[in-house]
Amino acid sequence: MSRAARRRARRAAPGALAGAALALWLAACTTTPTGQDSTVSNDSAANFNLQLGVTYLQQGNLVVAKDKLERALKQNPRSPDVHSALGLLYERLGDRKRADGEHRRALSLAPKDPDILNNYAVYLCRNGRPDEGVRRFEQAAANPLYRTPWAAYTNAGVCLRAARRDLDAEQSFARALQVRPDYAEAVLQMADLELGTQRAAQALKRVLDYLATNGATPQLLLLGWRAADAQQERGIALGLAQRLRTEFPDSPEARQLPAPAPSPG
Repeated sequence: MSRAARRRARRAAPGALAGAALALWLAACTTTPTGQDSTVSNDSAANFNLQLGVTYLQQGNLVVAKDKLERALKQNPRSPDVHSALGLLYERLGDRKRADGEHRRALSLAPKDPDILNNYAVYLCRNGRPDEGVRRFEQAAANPLYRTPWAAYTNAGVCLRAARRDLDAEQSFARALQVRPDYAEAVLQMADLELGTQRAAQALKRVLDYLATNGATPQLLLLGWRAADAQQERGIALGLAQRLRTEFPDSPEARQLPAPAPSPG
């Protein structure tokens, strides 16, 4: 699989700490051309095992994921993607030292790759190193080749908020929205921060402005309902609750709503 193909695969689901997603690679493998040398053959085999390993990692089958990724490493020990995936695996296995080492090895092989930076930043933030994580997110966002800088800024904000640095987090969310005002995750995170810092009216306006021109998500509808309820905007709250129940009836968010009041009579 070409480098460009791997980039397209990663960007199809950008790493988003906010959305509990990682930049994992699931593009289809190219077959090994006949008559190629063993290096090309090994690279193709490594890519194939990389994708299998990442798929099993997503499914939670860590034993098989480890086997596939270790095979990929033997076939192409200089692949930054393989090392980055191993970093994700070892974190899941609770081996922080090896996880950190694999992420660093990936960066040494591809120091300007924004997806590799993003993966390491997610790891750093989840393991109590927010300053380093935010710096890596910002490096990724500043790379002109990175197609989703708004996701990196949003991730940085989530990282900062988890570290109880709300003012810094707000600045990161604002940067994300400056780059892409219609990014639902950044809208959600900013509005949630506003609601959590006693700015319910501002949070409600942000959600309603977004919903006026964009499709709804269950998370935004629930947050809007919470903000409207906090503002005692009963009509708006009822409308948002009705949309949530109608458009996303099976969502966890719909189940968080209180039971509707019985009809009179």
